[in-house]
Amino acid sequence: MFSFFKKKIADQPAPETAGSTTTAESAASTEAPPQQMPAERPRASWLARLGTGLRRTGQSISTVFTGTQIDDELYEELETALLMADAGVQATEYLLKDLKQRVKDTATTEPFAVKALLAASIAQLLKPLEMPLAIGAHKPTIIMVAGVNGAGKTTSIGKLTRHLSDSGASVLLAAADTFRAAAREQLAVWATRNTVEIVSQEGGDPASVSFDAVTAGRARGKDVVLVDTAGRLPTQLHLMEELKKIKRVVQKAEPTGPHEVLLVIDGNTGQNALAQVKAFDETLGLTGLIVTKLDGTAKGGVLAAIALWGQGRAAEGGSVVPVYFIGVGEAVEDLETFNAQEFADALLG
Repeated sequence: MFSFFKKKIADQPAPETAGSTTTAESAASTEAPPQQMPAERPRASWLARLGTGLRRTGQSISTVFTGTQIDDELYEELETALLMADAGVQATEYLLKDLKQRVKDTATTEPFAVKALLAASIAQLLKPLEMPLAIGAHKPTIIMVAGVNGAGKTTSIGKLTRHLSDSGASVLLAAADTFRAAAREQLAVWATRNTVEIVSQEGGDPASVSFDAVTAGRARGKDVVLVDTAGRLPTQLHLMEELKKIKRVVQKAEPTGPHEVLLVIDGNTGQNALAQVKAFDETLGLTGLIVTKLDGTAKGGVLAAIALWGQGRAAEGGSVVPVYFIGVGEAVEDLETFNAQEFADALLG
């Protein structure tokens, strides 16, 4: 069982046994055969896949520590490696300054030992991003999910639905992505796979779908309502305004919601991911992130930049935007809770 709940759910109703599609005007159930839940993979297996995904970055950084002495050349090479890993200028400067202090404090003289100190520095920087997703304080817990096209938003919702269901939560999906062709059908496939209900409308207004879903989720006693919004770029101002409208309408249906506003970002997009986080946060006020596709060409260093940005956000009276989940593949098991030390170790190979 995936343990990512901050608050356990009590008096849980029996799991759903059939998927259904609901519109604003009618409700019709579609029978789906019981799904065979996949066997849980050990955390060690997950870490191996994460390490494989970040291998390219790990190798490029590890070569820095193969020299014979700790000198300016080592730090210059490390600076280049961190920048190439998409850590960004500010996070790279932060890590180098912290690392030099650690080397001094520990009187380290061997280059190979600096690698462990760097892992500790990265883990400490990323630690505030390590936070569990809170489910159970509200019923239903309303989770609004945003992201640009291609980031893996709808797929991540499907994976999250499975993990929530496996953990005993009843889930209702809202197909509010009416902008992208076939998005509603894609979400419906995930609903069938996970044997959960879905609220959708043929050509409906996204805000209307969201309102209906929240209302239905409360009426049916669901634990979680997951709202899939249209993928869009931060520069598409009319679509970003639509996100604001969806959030306002959700608040009309449930004044305390949405309880979580998540952004799905592609781990391959480097510093552009940080720009997306800033833009969507300004529009919606983000509460958490899901980082996908940390395999193949992903570099992963952008999480350091996001963590440093979060420090500034907190210093201004806000809070850090945590990374609830990271993904390394397409399988439903390839979405796991974020652990700062594990990620730092994988990033350095």
